[in-house]
Amino acid sequence: MAEETPKTALETTTTHEEAVVHVEEEVKVTDVTLADKNNNTEAEADAEEVTEAGTEGEAEKKKHVEEGGEKIADSDSFKEESTKVSDLSEAEKKGLQELKQLIQEALNKHEFSSLAVNLPKEEEKPETLAADANKEQVSEAVADVETKTEDKEHVSESVADDVATEKGEKKEEDQPAKIEEAAPIVKETYEPEKPTKTDEKEEEEALEVKETKVEIATVDEDGAKTVEAIEETIVAVSSSTSTVQESSTKEEEEASAKEETSKDETSASSPPLLPPEEVSIWGIPLLSDERSDVILLKFLRARDFKVKEAFTMIKNTIKWRNEFGIDELLEQENLVDDDLEKVVYMHGFDKEGHPVCYNIYGEFQNKEVYKKTFSDEEKREKFLRWRIQFLERSIRKLDFTPGGISTLVQVNDLKNSPGPGKWELRQATKQALQLLQDNYPEFVAKQVFINVPWWYLAVNRMISPFLTQRTKSKFVFAGPSKSAETLLRYIAPEQLPVKYGGLSKDGEFGITDTVTEITVKPASKHNVEFPVTENCQLSWELRVIGWDISYGAEFVPSTEGSYTVIIQKDRKVTSSEEPVIYNSYKIGEPGKVVLTIDNQSSKKKKLLYRLKTIPNSSSE
Repeated sequence: MAEETPKTALETTTTHEEAVVHVEEEVKVTDVTLADKNNNTEAEADAEEVTEAGTEGEAEKKKHVEEGGEKIADSDSFKEESTKVSDLSEAEKKGLQELKQLIQEALNKHEFSSLAVNLPKEEEKPETLAADANKEQVSEAVADVETKTEDKEHVSESVADDVATEKGEKKEEDQPAKIEEAAPIVKETYEPEKPTKTDEKEEEEALEVKETKVEIATVDEDGAKTVEAIEETIVAVSSSTSTVQESSTKEEEEASAKEETSKDETSASSPPLLPPEEVSIWGIPLLSDERSDVILLKFLRARDFKVKEAFTMIKNTIKWRNEFGIDELLEQENLVDDDLEKVVYMHGFDKEGHPVCYNIYGEFQNKEVYKKTFSDEEKREKFLRWRIQFLERSIRKLDFTPGGISTLVQVNDLKNSPGPGKWELRQATKQALQLLQDNYPEFVAKQVFINVPWWYLAVNRMISPFLTQRTKSKFVFAGPSKSAETLLRYIAPEQLPVKYGGLSKDGEFGITDTVTEITVKPASKHNVEFPVTENCQLSWELRVIGWDISYGAEFVPSTEGSYTVIIQKDRKVTSSEEPVIYNSYKIGEPGKVVLTIDNQSSKKKKLLYRLKTIPNSSSE
């Protein structure tokens, strides 16, 4: 029941189900002024284009097939769907369940709330940074050690080869074994926290090996001396590396202890899990009860049951509501002047029980009202907030239980409305159109445009691309001569204001007093009789849409020999006279009241009437 409104109407909602634009025959405006007749050709061309847009929508609707292989039902003309889960198709039930799962996950993670827990990354402690720096240094040092160790291995192997050649295979077997035993120890037991001592030891070992190599080069014949130097060098390396191994083992134990302590601190500092957040929209907490399903179905239908798109729309709507300050807006009073109360108001219900909202754009012909509403950005923003506030309060009165009435009917009166040249009004309308379509899905059951001027179809054509086929399928247009007849098709006469062709007004009769409708054929007379069997006060009111008929009333007693009493002499009633005729007659004997409607025109007429009897306090 959100306010769906094409350009000139400030309310419109989103819906995506493809359906044909319902351009009624009333769109053909025939009672235009002489000055407007020159533009009829253009208006008719626009009407044809609107109809073609609807035809394209029929082709598009065939493309949508749900994941389960079932096609979501479409209809050529819009018919409001059920809000009961049991009435949904299997594909629709599946879509609703998937959407509820996504929302539950979002509530668990506090994604909807502005207070959602988005913990910042913890700052790295100096100790951690130092440890990382040490690790980098260790890695570089280990690489250096590996390089040096490889050099030692090459030197040792070359020395062993020379000795084996001169002294035999025994010494050759012992030496590589010792070298292989020492070299890997140096690699594995590098001490990261004492790089200076380790480097010094490595340098000394390298020097010893180099010195030995020099001795071999200079004393070729003294093999025994060379072997001794090699053995001393190997022993020195072994002893130094064993010391490094012991210290590195201690460092590893300390490092592992630090890691465990760090893990304990991290787990202790992590916040406890929060319960799922509670988010309400239009006064209904999400996932709280079956009313929430009705809300979710609105978003799903607005997005053709595409679950991810519907979920995105819900998130964006909740975000916008927080930013716009909807909850605070509902508490505000006197946002605008009392003049705007004539522009938008609620009155009665349609034949299916939907509340009816009337939008009267002719009020903006008043230059003073227009200036106070649209003259600058601040005033346009104020008007928009007031209009959203009015809509929100109206929505809160709807019934969101499954099977309840959760949509409304919009009546947009374009009589004397400012033309398309009013830039400020166009801007406000465009902004409202976008907000309503994005954030109020499936809140309008029907959009009825009455007193449509010749230029409106051109404007409708301009805004049509911004509306979905489903939204446009709810539109009904009527020119001035067909407005009352069109409204009476959807709204009962006792619920329809007098100014729009009904009988609803302040007075003796109320909305609970049922109205009878009768069609009077052309060139014919119709009599309405009210039998009376007791003394009473009989009151009645009637109207004929378009009038141009003759009307008379009389009382005919049942007793023989009694005279007929003329209550109302036959007279011609034109359309310019008072819209409703009210009469009453005090009856003292049994008889009947006869109303005569004489339609001498060539057009059929719609007669509306109702009566009420009040017993007399004493007999006459």
